[in-house]
Amino acid sequence: MSAPAVAFLRVALGAVALASYPPARQRVRRDAWPAIALIGIVGNAGPALLFAVAQQRVESSVAGMINAATPLTVLLVSIALLRRSPGPLQVKGLLIGFLGVGLMATPSVIGADAQPVGVLLLLLAVIGYGLSNNLVVPLQQAYGAPAVIMRSLLLGAIVLAPWGVSETLSSQPSARSIVAVAILGVIGTGVALALAASLAGRTGASRGALVTYLVPIVAIVLGVIFRNETIEAIEIAGTIVVLAGAYLTTRPQRPVS
Repeated sequence: MSAPAVAFLRVALGAVALASYPPARQRVRRDAWPAIALIGIVGNAGPALLFAVAQQRVESSVAGMINAATPLTVLLVSIALLRRSPGPLQVKGLLIGFLGVGLMATPSVIGADAQPVGVLLLLLAVIGYGLSNNLVVPLQQAYGAPAVIMRSLLLGAIVLAPWGVSETLSSQPSARSIVAVAILGVIGTGVALALAASLAGRTGASRGALVTYLVPIVAIVLGVIFRNETIEAIEIAGTIVVLAGAYLTTRPQRPVS
């Protein structure tokens, strides 16, 4: 299945899945649509397509490492565009968490194949995540995450449709590929983005993005359980560092006296 087909289907299936949830169908004011449309483009359609294309040029370990920079781009966008800066503890926690992800990814990234074009596409996608994670906070607080994400995914699917529909119709995917894309669209896109938006609205964009650091930990655990993979010492060290970063990031900021 081609990259445009995968991108279109995951976004469209995510929108359909959320549309079946009644809170996602509540009315949204007209003046909120421009921000929702921007989220749909830079946070949904763009990254979905960029990641699908990039992973034809870089290995998954490299893609995961670059994706782990999302909390940092969220922080930078928050400071540069929205003039919202977390406290010193949160900044330290984000940086320490990124260091931990780097340690966990070291065994896979060393010697991995990564074309510069693929890396650039992934960086653009992560920047899009940084912008959309900040935009979604006030929208989630006003309308709830399902309503915002369902509409942004719908608009993202419309953007991808001219290319994605034709690629989908011309492809001949295996049953395994169909199941994988369905899971990616419904759970990995629709449900996951709605939960992430809800977390961002409740805790703030920078803290909400911290969940990205936990993805490698989950991947390591699932690899051990389902694929009998072994854990290296550096991965255990990275896990400890990530958890330390998460602890610092979630600690309340002391007021300046």
